[in-house]
Amino acid sequence: MMKADILFSEHQRFKQWWFLMFPIGINILLLIGVFYQIIGGKQFGDKPMSNEELVITTGISILFTILLLNFRLDTQIKNDGIYVRFFPFHLRYKFYPWEELTKCYVRQYSPIAEYGGWGLRYGFFGKGKAYNVSGNKGLQLEFKNNKKLLIGTNKQEELNQILYKTEKYME
Repeated sequence: MMKADILFSEHQRFKQWWFLMFPIGINILLLIGVFYQIIGGKQFGDKPMSNEELVITTGISILFTILLLNFRLDTQIKNDGIYVRFFPFHLRYKFYPWEELTKCYVRQYSPIAEYGGWGLRYGFFGKGKAYNVSGNKGLQLEFKNNKKLLIGTNKQEELNQILYKTEKYME
């Protein structure tokens, strides 16, 4: 496929500030510990880690936080179907051809009540899977094999226009 074939494209990241408060707080605490113990030469805490353990733990914590900061949901609509990638869980786009769908429409949903929150989720009571990072609007896909997938969007108006314009809106 060529880039010109892309009819709709959206790239989203987590917007929940509280989502990163805990790992960032841990990183700050560990960096204070590294500074205090390794640079300052004083033991950090009542039962301190060795310098090597402290550096390794700090490094792993920082890498984990960087990974969280890089979570993103990429959605593309092309003439042949829908492409979605939830990085880092999907390194390549997952492809859903139009022919496999029975329904395709934008809807409002309750992230917590229907799917237990945001992320790569499995819904309650037959709701299917969801890939979402923020908000409460999504592209609902229903497949011929009775499976369902909801892809979160912050561009619901643009998405609706593309679906109607290309005659792919199915409800």
